[in-house]
Amino acid sequence: MSGTTPRRRGAERTRELLDTALDLATEVGYGGLSIEAVARRAGVGKHTIYRRWPSIAELLLDALSVVWVGDLDYRSAGSVRADLREQFLRSSRALTTAPIGPVYRAVIAEAQADPALRATLHERFLATVEQRTLERIRRAQSRGELVAGVDLEYAAEVLCGTLYYRWLLTPRPVGEEAVDGLLDMFMSAYGVDSSAGPETPAAVDDSVIRPTGGQRRNRSRTMADSTRSGKEPN
Repeated sequence: MSGTTPRRRGAERTRELLDTALDLATEVGYGGLSIEAVARRAGVGKHTIYRRWPSIAELLLDALSVVWVGDLDYRSAGSVRADLREQFLRSSRALTTAPIGPVYRAVIAEAQADPALRATLHERFLATVEQRTLERIRRAQSRGELVAGVDLEYAAEVLCGTLYYRWLLTPRPVGEEAVDGLLDMFMSAYGVDSSAGPETPAAVDDSVIRPTGGQRRNRSRTMADSTRSGKEPN
């Protein structure tokens, strides 16, 4: 049919639509996006898009998944500090550049008034970031890089949350200085000083290092309290 794009196979068509949505978002911003605009750019009827995605936000979440989720993986090639640093800096670059940064920020804003979208956003991205960070630091713990017997779940949340807070809600950059300051605080709280023998913490109060019973999560609270009291990196 004249003036229309030739038919594509399902997976090929879906990827074409995802790429079109990101390209258009980069050009006009989230406010200028609509299912109809993506359909016009892709040369398809809007029903072709609605069959796959119920809203522009859902479409953009899938588009972000394609270009970004692989960057949430850790490239485990060194120490836990080196791996965390490399991943945090890589993610921060993605979050501050187009198309990922502006689109992701806009979807987060949209999700505040849409509980279903907020749940999807958390499942696909935020929970993924926390889980992969938790897996990496637990692996370091099992290898003796971090103090044994400590619940690291809150630590993973603080590590990821601090950077997201800085990126979303402040004008401060998420660069090397911020990442290094955060990791210095984390390693001070949880790191093992290998030069002093096994299970020797890196200069931390023993009451926090050797938690028992209700003290098991004191270390994570200490890290979070440090952030709230203004000791986060500038």
